[in-house]
Amino acid sequence: MTDNIHDLSEQQLAELIAVASKQLEHKRGSKKRETIAQIKELAASIGVQIEIIDGSNKATRAGSKVAVKYRDPSNPKHVWTGRGMKPRWLKSLLDSGRSIEEFLV
Repeated sequence: MTDNIHDLSEQQLAELIAVASKQLEHKRGSKKRETIAQIKELAASIGVQIEIIDGSNKATRAGSKVAVKYRDPSNPKHVWTGRGMKPRWLKSLLDSGRSIEEFLV
């Protein structure tokens, strides 16, 4: 380890951190590949074939679009899906005595 780490500039420290991070990831990857190879070798020695499923390739759930349910007739940009809190534009119209059914799309 570097004894004069306190003497390094910010840029030198950032470069050191970047290099160290890359090296750490490389070592972790190597160790992971070695471990997987050992597991497969042990499984093959007893006549078992295995498949390693890596958790890093998880499918991410994409957010689904929800159809617009309510629209402000005076400003078509004001819309609401009916989920979550009522928007201010709708709340003020409802407070003035109008019915929510008037704004259904």
